[in-house]
This record gives sequence, C-alpha cells and structure tokens, in this order.
Amino acid sequence: MKKSLLITLTILVTLPSFAQRTKLKNVWENNSKIGIGTKNPDQLLTVKGTIHAQEVLVDLEGVVAPDYVFESYFEGTSESQPDYELKSLEDLGNYVAENHHLPRVPAAKELEEEGLSLKKMSLILLEKIEELTLYTLQQQLEIEALKKEVEKLSEQAQEK
Repeated sequence: MKKSLLITLTILVTLPSFAQRTKLKNVWENNSKIGIGTKNPDQLLTVKGTIHAQEVLVDLEGVVAPDYVFESYFEGTSESQPDYELKSLEDLGNYVAENHHLPRVPAAKELEEEGLSLKKMSLILLEKIEELTLYTLQQQLEIEALKKEVEKLSEQAQEK
C-alpha cells in the first residue's frame, strides 16, 4: 500500500512539470528575458520566427509624429523639428540618384545589419507619405496653372 501511494504521489508531482516542459518546448528564460524559438533572448521578449497577431499596439512615448512636415511647409518652420526641410523635387531626385534610397530612410545594408524598428519605420514612412502628399498638391497647382495657360493660348489662336 505504501509503495503504490508513493508511486502515485511521484507521478502526480512529476506529471505537471513534465507536461509543461513538453507544452513549452520552444520557450526559454535567460537573465529574466524570455526567448521563444531562441535560447539567447537579447530583449525582454525575443522571438525567432513569425508572430501572428490580430493587432499590435506600439507606444509612441517621447517620439515626434511627422506633423512637422506640414508645419514646416505651411508655417515655414516646425517647433518639434526645426531642422526639417522639405526637399525640392530636383534635390530629392539628386539624392535618390546618388544614394539609391530616400532621405532619412535607412539603406538596405543598414536594415540588414541592424534590423528594422517598426515604430521608427512607421514614422519614417508616414513622413514620406506626408511629403508625397505635398509634392502631389504642388504638382496639381502646376497642372491647373498649365491648363489655364493652354486655354488662354488656345483662345488666342482661335481669335486669329
């Protein structure tokens, strides 16, 4: 009787720890950091592999949102980013021809070596969208001016 009680107790004590190890075989803890798919986590949570989520929320504490693009364009300067200046399309073209990437966007080699911060890259891409919006608005104004000039020239040609 004592022997079967001892065996039962041993099974009951070891079963939960065995089950958990089997269930979480890809999860490791190292220096209070959790690794999934890696035994050497370098952040609080390090995942080597694909993450599937319905939503990811990134806190922007201490980060300047790219409203400075519009502020700089419409106000002449931005309080949050006084050094920011929208490049002319000509300067932008020269920069891209020389560097093969957009200004303030990391080059492919840099991204390959250092990785990609979703927070930083999202803000950079938003900056580029805002710049594209301004370029589009500028071009539309030029198109409208050219249309008026064509109409004017067309009317003058018809009068002759």
